[in-house]
Amino acid sequence: MDDAGHDIRKAARTRAYSMPIEDIKPLDPEMFRDDTLWPYFERLRAEDPVHYAVDEETGPYWSVTKFDDIMAVDTNHQVFSSEPAITAFDPAEDFALPMFIAMDPPKHDAQRKTVSPIVSPHNLLNLEPVIRERAAGILDEIVIGEEFNWVDKVSIELTTMTLATLFDFPWEDRRKLTFWSDIATAAPQTGVLGTTDPEEHEQRRRVELFQCADYFLNLWNERVNAPPKNDLISMLAHGESTRDMDRMEYLGNLILLIVGGNDTTRNTITGSILALNQNPDQYQKLRDNPGLIPSMVSETIRWQTPLAYMRRTAKEDFVLRGKTIKAGEKVLMWYVSGNRDEDVIEDPNRYNIERERPRHHMSFGFGIHRCVGNRLAELQLNIIWEEILKRFPVVQVVGEPRRVYSSFVKGYEYLPVIVPSRNAIIA
Repeated sequence: MDDAGHDIRKAARTRAYSMPIEDIKPLDPEMFRDDTLWPYFERLRAEDPVHYAVDEETGPYWSVTKFDDIMAVDTNHQVFSSEPAITAFDPAEDFALPMFIAMDPPKHDAQRKTVSPIVSPHNLLNLEPVIRERAAGILDEIVIGEEFNWVDKVSIELTTMTLATLFDFPWEDRRKLTFWSDIATAAPQTGVLGTTDPEEHEQRRRVELFQCADYFLNLWNERVNAPPKNDLISMLAHGESTRDMDRMEYLGNLILLIVGGNDTTRNTITGSILALNQNPDQYQKLRDNPGLIPSMVSETIRWQTPLAYMRRTAKEDFVLRGKTIKAGEKVLMWYVSGNRDEDVIEDPNRYNIERERPRHHMSFGFGIHRCVGNRLAELQLNIIWEEILKRFPVVQVVGEPRRVYSSFVKGYEYLPVIVPSRNAIIA
């Protein structure tokens, strides 16, 4: 961390503990982009673990920040509904995108069951050599001694290749998946669509997402008129609970699968490089013992927490830690905070690849909405690190990361790295 970054984080800590606690707004994307969120959540866990806040864009919401409380909400779908949305933003009436992660049983269960065979143990066994070959190809193209953006060159490329395989998506157009994933979650302030004006951003976003829908509708028409195959589009086209979806529900489920299969894994791949560089003792342990890769992967998923929160909506009044959450109110489960809960995880701010229970984290959620692709995410991370350690003595971060402007997707746009030669390491 450079001196400027240290000063920013020091100032954030002072501010987090000096401001009135009711003024803490966990949804502020600035503190995620600047990586200054930690003292705010630390204070909320200690002083106000069920915290009420009001945001100009989303309206009022409750923040649940401790591990056990988050689990209690996440596993109680009878009281806490996933409808109408999984983020703090309510869907626009004229642009609602139904998706099974934002549905309650029984419809949720039926649609999730339709696509879950794509990540069955048998299918993952078939995917493993494909992912390994692609990971090896990506790493073998890296030029030793030259600086490059790890996010684009490795993290995005590997996860986009895997996603294209799951969809049986035209290979030459696979980066469209990355683009659609980005714009599905991007805020106007990012300028990703060429404007920072909220209304114009939303108009352009809708145009692009409708183009996504049209592209996938062509693929749907091909697959629905052919025998069922083992790809996501064919599964949706032939599935009893999904074959009659309208255009918007199809688009909603596509966005869910694209973001879920792309953003989360790619940001953890990048997060692993950053975490190991920030903790060189752990990197040395990994190099000395590659058998620690699975443990390192789980620790990184906890440490990174690629989706910072999920929303639920109370169906009825519910008392949590003495606070009454009323029917209809929004409840945000801050996984990023639960993963740093001092009462559940020992020394939670330490990156430790030798934890006794490395998979004891909440990045995948709990209950009926637990991440359907969690094993695929772990598989990709295990493979990329097995291939990295075969090739490179170290992947060296040479500058500060540029993080995503979002309080939902906790990720990276840019991470400058160099793979030095072995001679340079020895010297």
